[in-house]
Amino acid sequence: MKEAKIKYFHGSFEVESEGDFVICAVSGKKILLKDLKYWNVDLQEPYFSPIEVSQKYQND
Repeated sequence: MKEAKIKYFHGSFEVESEGDFVICAVSGKKILLKDLKYWNVDLQEPYFSPIEVSQKYQND
């Protein structure tokens, strides 16, 4: 399995470099592209789940 490089947009994303997963910016967990649902467009960061999204904003 290989890490993908992704460009995040509002409501969608584009694969810039082929791969199978991305790494959550908060937890470090692998996220399969088919399961990727949460990200921040401004920061260009993926998140594993709403829990990590909440943690990100509590810590910032």
